[in-house]
Amino acid sequence: MPAPLPAAAPAAVPADAAVSIIDIEASGFGRHSYPIEIGYVLPDGRAWCTLVRPAAEWTHWDAAAQHVHGITPEMLRQHGRPVQEVADLLNADLAGRTVYCDGWAHDYTWLNILFEEAGVQPAFKLESIVRLLDDGALGRLPDAHHAARRSLGGTRHRASADAKALQHALRSVLGSPLVQR
Repeated sequence: MPAPLPAAAPAAVPADAAVSIIDIEASGFGRHSYPIEIGYVLPDGRAWCTLVRPAAEWTHWDAAAQHVHGITPEMLRQHGRPVQEVADLLNADLAGRTVYCDGWAHDYTWLNILFEEAGVQPAFKLESIVRLLDDGALGRLPDAHHAARRSLGGTRHRASADAKALQHALRSVLGSPLVQR
């Protein structure tokens, strides 16, 4: 993963504010947490999400995190994809893109864990959504994110739903219309 960029002016945003957004759910927030679900939405609105089957040495589990996302270890064993497969799928779909997130410090760490375990380098760049926003837009983002979650009909705290809500919130704070896709 690339090193974080120093603080700078907001990056240029496409006129329709359609950027790629990624979100990651994890086993917890502690030192030994790891990614358990990864979802993204592309500029055209196409969304993808998968559960991640934990690697053998990934054993940390936080019941409080499970309460938030609702994903159980059993769900991961039954429906999770192997780490290598997830890393390869992310690279295939996101190659060459800059992908934005709202929890960069955690998401960066969890992607590093995933890609290190898979033994491959990410083919995309991860950036904080903060890089796209000025102070005014950043201040409006939490309310816009909450409104987007409601308008998309979701209270479900899952990776692709969260990514889609963040993409819609970004469009809202930048003055672009919300496009349902």
